[in-house]
Amino acid sequence: MTFPTISFKHNNLEETKVLTTLVEQKFEPLQKFIQPKSVIRCSVEFEKVAAHQHGKIHRLEANLSVNGILYRAEATEESFEKAIDVVRDELDSELSKAKDKNDTLGRKAGRMFKNILRRD
Repeated sequence: MTFPTISFKHNNLEETKVLTTLVEQKFEPLQKFIQPKSVIRCSVEFEKVAAHQHGKIHRLEANLSVNGILYRAEATEESFEKAIDVVRDELDSELSKAKDKNDTLGRKAGRMFKNILRRD
């Protein structure tokens, strides 16, 4: 399974193929948390927040929808590369927590079902 097509939006700057390729490479490992038959939509927005040249002026926002559940991350850093890493880490954390929660619920349901069968 490959990561879905990502829609990009560039505010206050020109589109660069390097950044879009970097986002696609960095987001590729996130697919390990997503079921193969899931409906996935991903959008990434690049924005240069201030007119000056230094400081935390590069903002990146990512919205990842998996089967209707929205995972969102945003970062403002000194460069887009750092912002991409921060956003990817946040999405990784959110998807990992959701996967762990679903696994725990599945185990809990299995235990409850097993206890019901034992009573009969």
